[in-house]
Amino acid sequence: MQAYSSAATPTRTERDREYEAVAKITHRLRAEADRTPVDFPALAEALHDNKKLWQIFATDVSDAANPLPQDLKARIFYLAEFTHQHTSEVLARRGDVAPLLDINTAVMRGLRGGAA
Repeated sequence: MQAYSSAATPTRTERDREYEAVAKITHRLRAEADRTPVDFPALAEALHDNKKLWQIFATDVSDAANPLPQDLKARIFYLAEFTHQHTSEVLARRGDVAPLLDINTAVMRGLRGGAA
């Protein structure tokens, strides 16, 4: 019976993997930001991981072979730049995590076709 169970498992798409990566990091970021008192080293680690994810997105949309429409690639690249800059503000304790969570949540909605 187990031989058939793997065939019944749905195939994960690239979009599904992107959603899962953003969701996992967003969950960690939110959990660390909501902790009272804030465990700043843990928050910094979550911020660093979020920044790395956005760097991957920026690199991906910079590739000429990326099939996304140019306008969408430009918007993603802008969000990556904003995320990089705003993360520095949060780490310097001059900014709030909320805009980063909002961006990630919007991206998750987009990856789920607006349903998330």
